[in-house]
Amino acid sequence: MSGDADVIVYRHYYPPGVKRVIASGSSAFIGEVDESTVLKYPLAPGGDVSRLEIERELLEIVGPHPRIVGLKSLSDTGLYLERAVNGTLAYYLLESGNQPPSTQQRLSWCREAAEAVAHVHSQGVLHCDIQPTNLLLNKELHLKLSDFQGKLLSKDGEVLLDGGSSEPCRFYFPRDDPFEADIKTDLFALGCTMYFIMMGHAVFPDIIDGEDGWYDKVADRFAMQQFPQDSHACSAITLKCWLRQYGSAQDVVREIETIEKTFRD
Repeated sequence: MSGDADVIVYRHYYPPGVKRVIASGSSAFIGEVDESTVLKYPLAPGGDVSRLEIERELLEIVGPHPRIVGLKSLSDTGLYLERAVNGTLAYYLLESGNQPPSTQQRLSWCREAAEAVAHVHSQGVLHCDIQPTNLLLNKELHLKLSDFQGKLLSKDGEVLLDGGSSEPCRFYFPRDDPFEADIKTDLFALGCTMYFIMMGHAVFPDIIDGEDGWYDKVADRFAMQQFPQDSHACSAITLKCWLRQYGSAQDVVREIETIEKTFRD
């Protein structure tokens, strides 16, 4: 989970084969290799690649899927991944300057996000960081879930591989141990992500990032179940995600498909 901690700013550097940095996160740069490939590599030269090794393992377990970013290979430098040419969903909705998408398109993205989560869970993996910056858009504007640093569970629920939990506060289900996770914490974050897709902004826009106590204000509203009341096509579904009323992401997929059908008919 990310909070108000200071962020260390690193100067971009370019491993062999990287043309330019196209994105950066809390622990890695994303560098363009070619039209179909990016390299995800540590912020500091020679930095720790253990998190990238876990991501590679989780992606191998999840396997190829239309809604999951493609794994290419792991090297001493970093992780080679499929490139999504239209960037993140967050960028597309907030910064790209494109025309606002139709309700039908937004519903499709909600369903595709839920399809990604359903597949991940079917392989015993928890993503632990479902949010719009980790949903990528390919050339055809289909979603791909990325940034796998979550957990692999056994059939008995034992954690076999642990990459941690790191949801930002507007996508985070309040709990005593921020590193604990389960299917329903992922579905809570999915509900927040679907809200973002449908509304074009994150929950609680009246609370400004960086203002005094903003982080605690968001957490308190979630803890007291003071969820957004905005009306949109998926508002009943997002509320059920926040109330932890779904048993699986596949249940979410089915309900979105029903809504999509009413828009087509």
